[in-house]
Amino acid sequence: MNTSSAHPLLSRIDSPADVRRLARAELKQLAVELREFLLQSVSRTGGHLSSNLGTVELTVALHHVFHTPEDRLVWDVGHQTYPHKILTGRRDRMHTLRQLDGLSGFPRRAESEYDTFGTGHSSTSISAALGMAMAAQLKGEKRRAVAIIGDGSMTAGMAFEALNNAGMPHAGKVPNLLVILNDNDMSISPPVGALNKYLARLMSGKFYAAAREGAKNVLKNAPPLFELARRFEEHAKGMVVPGTIFEELGFNYVGPIDGHDLDALIPTLENLRDKSGAQFLHVVTRKGYGYKLAEADPISYHGPGKFDPRIGLVKPATPPKPTFTQVFGQWLCDMAEADPKLVGITPAMREGSGMVEFHRRFPDRYHDVGIAEQHAVTFAAGLACEGLKPVVAIYSTFLQRAYDQLIHDVALQNLPVVFALDRAGLVGADGATHAGAYDIAYLRCIPNVSLIAPADEPELRRALTSAHHHGAPVAVRYPRGSGAGLAVGSELDELPWGQGEVRRDSAAAPGSGRRIAILAFGSLLYPALEAAEALDASVANMRFIKPLDTALVERLGRSHDALVTVEEGCLAGGAGSAVLEALQAAGIKVPVLNLGLPDRYIEHGDPALLLAQCGLDAAGIEASIRQRFAGTLGGSHLRPVANG
Repeated sequence: MNTSSAHPLLSRIDSPADVRRLARAELKQLAVELREFLLQSVSRTGGHLSSNLGTVELTVALHHVFHTPEDRLVWDVGHQTYPHKILTGRRDRMHTLRQLDGLSGFPRRAESEYDTFGTGHSSTSISAALGMAMAAQLKGEKRRAVAIIGDGSMTAGMAFEALNNAGMPHAGKVPNLLVILNDNDMSISPPVGALNKYLARLMSGKFYAAAREGAKNVLKNAPPLFELARRFEEHAKGMVVPGTIFEELGFNYVGPIDGHDLDALIPTLENLRDKSGAQFLHVVTRKGYGYKLAEADPISYHGPGKFDPRIGLVKPATPPKPTFTQVFGQWLCDMAEADPKLVGITPAMREGSGMVEFHRRFPDRYHDVGIAEQHAVTFAAGLACEGLKPVVAIYSTFLQRAYDQLIHDVALQNLPVVFALDRAGLVGADGATHAGAYDIAYLRCIPNVSLIAPADEPELRRALTSAHHHGAPVAVRYPRGSGAGLAVGSELDELPWGQGEVRRDSAAAPGSGRRIAILAFGSLLYPALEAAEALDASVANMRFIKPLDTALVERLGRSHDALVTVEEGCLAGGAGSAVLEALQAAGIKVPVLNLGLPDRYIEHGDPALLLAQCGLDAAGIEASIRQRFAGTLGGSHLRPVANG
């Protein structure tokens, strides 16, 4: 992209110091060029678009007013930081966004000194910025800490825990913290909950209604004044009332102001920068601002792939294979039709979890609780106590946020809650913050909880049905994107509970010293089958991680000369560990190779390439087995290798 010719002012911005040297009129032109560059850049790489288009002016104003990086900017969630990346010396690397060894789609401390706090999950910004503000106070440093949080993230309890703490004096002083509420009336799915309706409730309350009617009676005989008051009311109720809750928490509330108006943003930020204590600025922005297609449909343009900005998003001529998410969404509707006790719950991920159709068809049984994973799980527990059958559709990485509730409120009481764990395993461009690498390990250790890892689309449907009828907590994990592409029927059949199956049997004779069995968990069954063809290995589709099919494990352990476990999850405490435990309990001594995700965070990149780098594609599985059991595959007897 030729930045110099197409964006002459932006091309001169190599750091925020350059932004601080610009005049007000130049800042407006910079915002225009920045938005255009952002649109062109994301259309080439894919990534978060609507949220970033909405923060262009705010980002320009923040870097113009505050002395970054000495002043700390903490962005919530982080999918609104592309303008920030462009202005902080990473413009020429935007073409690598979300690609292997390229720029992260979220703030990352190792990437830039301007990324003061790494994010990916929501509602952490106020806590982190408060910690930075408190550190400055304790160290005697005169710098500012600014948290930029979206209205969707304000639905999480963690944000209010931080606000409650921030307004409290510490050693007689309140830290210098500025919280900016970026109010665009949109998270990923439309926002829900009491906070979003707070102003509406106040406006309809008895006190306000009485005052309003009293004013009408006074002014009804003066039509010009009545009309003036009516117009003023529409503005005043937005300027005065929303600050009440934040003032009560100890903040000086300012706003709301237009988040796209630099003439309003800059002087307001300059005033707040020079104030001490806890400040709260409410800005109103429009998601997708400046690109009409994104403004009209911010959800579709939240995280698009590559597209032509002149045309917009176009449906592919050939429909893609159904994703695991879509299979779940169809099952949810079908099972809800069959069982009136089913209730669907999502923590603000209606689209991402495939629940749009369920919401349309069963609105009374659909519950979007906002970005509140802890509440979602305990809410499900309460429903289950009353005989309903809740299904919590939640990403693997987000269930981590409700671990205590999962243990104490669901598992301890053995309540029949189904957890549909989307995005289990690697997630590609979203990287380490969104990868579902740990659910096997963190679920397997909890009593009463079962865990199923279906290998393909029809098996996912059967696994969900089994979970729904089990009568105890069950999690069903499945990856992002499409699977093997197998046809999915309309039946609501179950899997044989706790049983795996042998999908390929080695031609080598038992006792020959050459029989290897691959125990595959989840969608890695298919690369395991491909590797097995080259190795003449047996392959078991284990399906159940807990309860593990110990009878099948023992049979394979006794009839084969070596075992290999394959899983798209962390090795520590994973499914391979469960196999080792079962073999040890049965007193079976056989060499075992565990393959899974390494003990490090896997960064962003193409999912297939990341799996290959982890040795979890067919070639990698084959290579690891050949390296470990070279003597076996070469025709000689097994090497004396210990378990693991």
